[in-house]
Amino acid sequence: MTPLYTVRSPIARIAAWAWVAFTVLNLLDLAFGLTGKPTRDTTGAVMGSLLLVGCGIAYVLGLRPAIVADEAGVTVRNPLRDIRAPWRAVTKIEARDAIVLTFAQAGGKARAMRAWILQTSPRAAARSEARAQREAARLPKGAATALKGRSPATFAVEQLNEIAERERPKTSEDATTGTVTWSPVAIASLVVPLILLVIASLT
Repeated sequence: MTPLYTVRSPIARIAAWAWVAFTVLNLLDLAFGLTGKPTRDTTGAVMGSLLLVGCGIAYVLGLRPAIVADEAGVTVRNPLRDIRAPWRAVTKIEARDAIVLTFAQAGGKARAMRAWILQTSPRAAARSEARAQREAARLPKGAATALKGRSPATFAVEQLNEIAERERPKTSEDATTGTVTWSPVAIASLVVPLILLVIASLT
């Protein structure tokens, strides 16, 4: 299914890819001694395992989280879990301190799930509001009113709701429930390096 709209955190992705590049360079240094002698003893194995643990964390926190809307529904990828809701199952998408997706589950019960990306603490939201008010003072009155309360989260919610309204009549009648599942890839990206670290530490 071709994505119609995708929400990611550019800063988190840049930081994650920076860590991956740092890991690759250090693993090459440990294996081939690019800046000195190769380190192939227990210390090198532990260091390499720690770098891989960091890569797993970078993946689940920086590269994996996203909100992807397509013609059939919306997928929220959190660090370890995937939420998939067909448009007919979606009852509400709103911006609070995070983007919250409310959808129908099997049995007719509604469930609200928070997206990992674009979360804001009350303190950060207050700072953002104060900054917006200062900037609004320099804008024409109509523009200031239109921009009041706008944030990346509210903009994303507007886009998702527009897609939901447009695509909901086109979806299948039987696609009326959403699901929440654990991601085997995300779990493995954390568990496997930890196992390697334990093995390296005990050898």
